Amino acid sequence: MRISLKFAYNGKKFQGYARQPKFKTVEGEIIDLLLKNNIIEDVKESKFRSASRTDKGVSACGNVIAFNALLPKKYILEKIKDNEKGILFYGIKEVEQDFYPRYAKLRIYSYYLKKQDSDIDRIIDISTVFIGEHNFSNFARIEPGKNPSRTILNIVLTEKNDFFVIDFYAQTFLWHQIRRIVSATEKYCNGKLTKKQIEQALRYPDKKIDYGLAPSEPLILKDVIYDFDFEYERNYLKKLKRIIPFDL
Repeated sequence: MRISLKFAYNGKKFQGYARQPKFKTVEGEIIDLLLKNNIIEDVKESKFRSASRTDKGVSACGNVIAFNALLPKKYILEKIKDNEKGILFYGIKEVEQDFYPRYAKLRIYSYYLKKQDSDIDRIIDISTVFIGEHNFSNFARIEPGKNPSRTILNIVLTEKNDFFVIDFYAQTFLWHQIRRIVSATEKYCNGKLTKKQIEQALRYPDKKIDYGLAPSEPLILKDVIYDFDFEYERNYLKKLKRIIPFDL
């Protein structure tokens, strides 16, 4: 039986997502939970996979994993939902054997900008530049062999308390893509960059330009969406509000 879980965590409590020897990471703690509770016997044989590997400091309220489980679905959440790892598991779904969570229909990331550091009209203005398909070589860390082109479907700006929240919608993102876009956005808001400079950095990706990297802590993986719905724990929204560092 292949199982998919939806979960949340505060990124400040971990040394990143991916497993690293001698470091507390999200993936490492999840695998430890699954092994200790006899939900999986072996990482490789269970075909354990993650939807998104967030950077150190980045939080999530809707990341997803999948694995081949030894236990029936009805016992899995009960065994791990009240763990002391700082990870909230709140959604579950039995999926097809070939399900690979990286192949999502949509990803939504939220970046929280302090209002005093930004201007709402200028954020809206520059956001339109990034929407659509572009070569993001100057706005991401491109891994060898990776296609630098991505399509941002939409960027939505809202206000929550002391923050402007920028929501990014895309099927996939590149490493550091959102944080580099936000850094350029902040520089545009502060008058350190012009709109033309940012447009040219997109239009001419072979001319290397670095507009900096925004901090990781205000970034949250809001959701990863598929063509099915998860079965959710009761009152999971209240629990989410306790674990995520911003007002959702």
